[in-house]
Amino acid sequence: MKKIKVVTGKIGLDDHYRGIISVTDAMRNAGMEVVYLGTGQRIDGVINTLVQEDAEVIGLSFLCGGHIEIMTKFINKLKEANLDHIVSVIGGIIHPNEIPQLNEIGVTGVFLPGTPTKDIVEFVQKEVEQRRAIKQ
Repeated sequence: MKKIKVVTGKIGLDDHYRGIISVTDAMRNAGMEVVYLGTGQRIDGVINTLVQEDAEVIGLSFLCGGHIEIMTKFINKLKEANLDHIVSVIGGIIHPNEIPQLNEIGVTGVFLPGTPTKDIVEFVQKEVEQRRAIKQ
């Protein structure tokens, strides 16, 4: 079976990276191939990396707000690039009341602080398996 290919990182000026590093490590430990872009990324750069890496998953972290605006732009750019099949997961300081809006935008999964990394890994594995089955 083909390894799940994931790109992780942080868009914008948010430099809080502990959470995204933990999730990145958990995905690698689960056998996924993960490209960690680090902090300070721009939307177009992340999308270019998704294309170059032929990734199936994007994982982004937000701890300083702006996630709804950024994810709206990001998901729209994914659609423009015909990449809306990519599983998009985000985590960080997100108010639970914002989760439905993020899902409506097109974010596949939203994870709040304290979510076990095992749960995130299992969610990603399940989503990728479902999408691969549909493609066949």
